[in-house]
Amino acid sequence: MHAPDRRRFLHGLAATAAGVPLAACAARGAGPSPGSVPASTPVSTEDGAAGGARAADQAAARVERFAHLADQRGSVAPIAPSERIARRARLSRTLAAAGLDAILVEPGATLTWLTGVTWGRSERLFAYLGTADGEHRWLVPAFEEGRARRQIDAQGGPGGALITWQEHERAERVLAAYLAERRIERVAMEPQLRFVFADRLGAAHGRERIVAGHTIVFALRAQKDAHELAILRRASELTQLAIREVAATLAPGDSGAEVAARLAAAHERLGMRSPWTLALVDAAAALPHGDDHHLTLERGSALLVDTGASLHGYQSDTTRTWFPFAAPRADVERAWQAVRAAQARAFETIAPGVLARAVDARARAALVESGYPGGYAALTHRLGHGIGLEGHEDPYFDGGSEVVLAPGMTLSDEPGIYVVGSFGVRIEDIVTVTETGADHFGEWQTSVRSPA
Repeated sequence: MHAPDRRRFLHGLAATAAGVPLAACAARGAGPSPGSVPASTPVSTEDGAAGGARAADQAAARVERFAHLADQRGSVAPIAPSERIARRARLSRTLAAAGLDAILVEPGATLTWLTGVTWGRSERLFAYLGTADGEHRWLVPAFEEGRARRQIDAQGGPGGALITWQEHERAERVLAAYLAERRIERVAMEPQLRFVFADRLGAAHGRERIVAGHTIVFALRAQKDAHELAILRRASELTQLAIREVAATLAPGDSGAEVAARLAAAHERLGMRSPWTLALVDAAAALPHGDDHHLTLERGSALLVDTGASLHGYQSDTTRTWFPFAAPRADVERAWQAVRAAQARAFETIAPGVLARAVDARARAALVESGYPGGYAALTHRLGHGIGLEGHEDPYFDGGSEVVLAPGMTLSDEPGIYVVGSFGVRIEDIVTVTETGADHFGEWQTSVRSPA
């Protein structure tokens, strides 16, 4: 499941566990979670009120469980406006070096990285035009000019002139006229800019002048600077703390959905935003992104928790598999040891100049050395993904990657073994390429008996 889709699904799941009405979930684009009362099922006012009261009590109890946790946002500084000014200057230099005149960016992670501006996407094109000469402009629906100005011209905001378009006009034609007036020819499209807008701009400006902007964005965002690394490190540390705190509260009878709701509460107490969780009990973990989140923990159960949240906009993503209450099953413990060894061998392979695909290959080879089948038979997915402002972003540890690792690249190292109908094991930590090798954020998991 694509990361944003997975996060939307998990938000809906957590909302259901917390007792948020189905209508509220639907308003956010999330459907009823498994085991919920279908929207078409009649529910009496009395039953609904009682259920709402129980849900409110449960939510209050979760908050109380983690009342001792303090907001940690002040433990690391957010990105400053001056840093974004420097980023935009880098963008201009990168465009010029590539022989490009400009790049067009829709709202999303790259726009946030460059400017700090956030804006919802719709059928009306709102975009940032950054140019090789160091200037930038904003393409804005005319009726939204006032709202846009409040963000763009806010204290610490990026500023910049607006190119406005009226409702009867095509935004791309208005932009093409501006490009012609300024003699801006070759324009890169940020990778997440929607095709419909790129296609229309190509028709108005000349298709030969529209080029893919992946290499530009990769050059800017793939290697994190020291401040970004500090935020990412702290985010991982706090998510690991949240896992440990929730682990101490677990009891037989807790469902995966309840575990997810507690992790949301712990993350939020720590000052993190947009928490999400996959909490998979026993056979539910045999599918990497889960099956039944309403399976309940029994005394001999294994639990896989894959969770993360946002700190100053930067993401965490950590997975732990452990037995919360009893001695581990022999087959699961054997798999856990093999997965941990594969994670360690992959980590030892990471260094500047190494191909990303070689790290994936080393993890799979380690599983074979532990007696498990190679290829995708045991480890059914790539080894890892880049992480930053997005939970999944370039580069990736996969068998087809041509990316040469460089200092500052930050990725997940998350091998797994999945036995359908029985169990799944995955361990995930965030690693970063250093000048001499690699580093990791937080602490490695050391035992199948504990998430620590």
